[in-house]
Amino acid sequence: MIKRNILIASAFFSFSLGFAQQYGGMWIPTELNEKEMKDLGMKISAKDIFNTQKPSIKDAVVQFNGGCTAEIISPKGLLLTNHHCGYSQIQSHSTVQNDLLSNGFWAKNTGEELANPGVTVDFIVDIKDVTKEILQGNPHLDAATINANIQKVQSTIKTESGQKVMVRPMYYGNKYYAFVIDTFKDIRLVGAPPQSIGKFGSDTDNWVWPRHTGDFSMFRIYADKNNRPAEYSKDNIPYVPKHFLPVSIKDKKENDFTFVYGFPGRTTEYLPSIAVDKIMKDTDPARIAVRDVALKTLDEKMRADDATRIKYASKYASVANYWKKWIGEVEGLKKSNAVQKKAAYEQTLIAKNPDIKTTIDQLNQLYNEQAPYALNNAYYTETIRNAETLTLANFYSSYITAVESGKMDEKNTAAFKNRLASFYKDYSAELDAKVTAKLLALYANKTASQFLPAGFDKYKNEAQNLQTIETLSKNSVITGRSEINGASLSGDIDKAFSNPDKLVKAIKKDEMYILFSSLKDTYSKTADIQYTSLQAKIDVLQKKFMAQQMETDKDRKFFPDANSTMRVTYGKVKGSSPRDAVSYDYQTHLAGVVEKYVPGDYEFDVPQKLLDLYNKKDYGVYKDKSGDVPVGFTATNHTTGGNSGSPALDAQGNLIGLNFDRQWEGTMSDINYDPRFSRNIMVDTKYILFIIDKFADSKWLIDEMKIVK
Repeated sequence: MIKRNILIASAFFSFSLGFAQQYGGMWIPTELNEKEMKDLGMKISAKDIFNTQKPSIKDAVVQFNGGCTAEIISPKGLLLTNHHCGYSQIQSHSTVQNDLLSNGFWAKNTGEELANPGVTVDFIVDIKDVTKEILQGNPHLDAATINANIQKVQSTIKTESGQKVMVRPMYYGNKYYAFVIDTFKDIRLVGAPPQSIGKFGSDTDNWVWPRHTGDFSMFRIYADKNNRPAEYSKDNIPYVPKHFLPVSIKDKKENDFTFVYGFPGRTTEYLPSIAVDKIMKDTDPARIAVRDVALKTLDEKMRADDATRIKYASKYASVANYWKKWIGEVEGLKKSNAVQKKAAYEQTLIAKNPDIKTTIDQLNQLYNEQAPYALNNAYYTETIRNAETLTLANFYSSYITAVESGKMDEKNTAAFKNRLASFYKDYSAELDAKVTAKLLALYANKTASQFLPAGFDKYKNEAQNLQTIETLSKNSVITGRSEINGASLSGDIDKAFSNPDKLVKAIKKDEMYILFSSLKDTYSKTADIQYTSLQAKIDVLQKKFMAQQMETDKDRKFFPDANSTMRVTYGKVKGSSPRDAVSYDYQTHLAGVVEKYVPGDYEFDVPQKLLDLYNKKDYGVYKDKSGDVPVGFTATNHTTGGNSGSPALDAQGNLIGLNFDRQWEGTMSDINYDPRFSRNIMVDTKYILFIIDKFADSKWLIDEMKIVK
């Protein structure tokens, strides 16, 4: 037994030392470790990845609609991203009579491609280190001076017409970078498989491996006659990119080099051990508990009613996504001994630099002091976010404040009404009354008494709440179930807003609005001020702690935490052994889709045509050496939210997959990357092309691409 443990520890130690990305890595593309990448197997140069002097891979990678990543795969601006990234656009074109979510959509020519008002893609034109200009040699500059310097930098960097400059802090404000951005605004839906392919496995398979999901959708960028960004117009033409990605259908082998390019959203890799402990034990479990209640209530109705399923499909997926991620994160932090590892690392830093002990002690004190407020913040924010009626009340609270301060002019009113119209389109007041009632009961039972409004104990009884909230909802103006100015807000917004003074008075008297206001006011007075004040102090110390880590640990290569800016991560195609006696291969196949198939099931149904193709073995050039079509694969690339839709590239820079998820056992990589468990999950390009060609009969799209065989 002792010998076995020693061997396991020894094996892990040698693996960690030999693993090139022991700490993960989300690298700014202008600062790549080219030698390490080539040692791992890369065949191209760093200048092929990012170059401002000639076309490079960065010219084919875009941020999709502010939250995902996408890539250009043809000389006609054809764009590939995840199905879940394009989900709300697919939903917006769907009706009960023409359900594109269930049936899929494939334009047969450019004339059939569907416009998506408001959707944008951002190209990164250039990245500049502007730390000297922002901090001016003084790391302790006050916020006002830093902001003034940022404004100056943004105004002095030369750009083409229509481009913008965004300056972002890195390493908790120890460095600053400027990003020059080109934004295209005419983005049209080209194709999407039915959700039985694009969302196969749905919530059960989300964040887990093995995975069999064809999580992709296709759009096209349109530009004006000068190939520049323009608002939607029928006269716009397909964008001609500086670079597009060749698509490889070569077989993959374990340990093949791969890298992922994209816009990872947020990581916190350099937190002190106490912060990780609080996340693991307090705030993540609170968020999980709230979303668990909301999801169960929505799911029951969505399974019983198609109209509700379509209306809530995108929202449900969004809520479920991080609910499951947080569950995996908690388990992963425990399994990887993240708190103990970080505490041990802190001791090694202190041994080299005793001043760090003072910083750690101060952080410990602040996090302990903040803990009750942070817990209330987690319960409050998740309750307001997931009880949609309370979300609406929050919208109207901001509206009333703007009206009473004279800031709600005609333009702002129009924008607010558009926001409301979009919200009400996919809102069921009756269903949300149940969600709100249950979440209020959870909030009342889980929140310490000092954070609750007077008399809020009455909401502890869930059964009683269902009746109470339903009554309030029926008589509410903000739910749209009661009229104002002769109309409902969910029906005729313009008429409901025809007398703004009367509307404001009605909202202020609305019992649902009053309930929300009592929650908000109590939270603001008893928790928010304290939480925010302590967080400001923590942020100052975290900046110092980050600088101390970088100054002290000379053997470690530091990358900045993700913040939705362009990054490159790299690793190898690899399986995993996340649990005792459990080993995962790096590749899944179409046979696995059929194995999971459950006729008529919400998550695991399969289109008959896909079954027919499987039964006939009609795979074309898309099968691998096993004789089956590869569906997904895993690698050691360090990814997070925002990397959804990111291109997975091979050693030559060819597209080999589409990133869409992480393995559940490794979702803690946002906080603690562990090379044993951290795997990103990608759709294989062979499966993508197989679906486009054989399933969708849309070979015209493949004819646009450069296929590498």
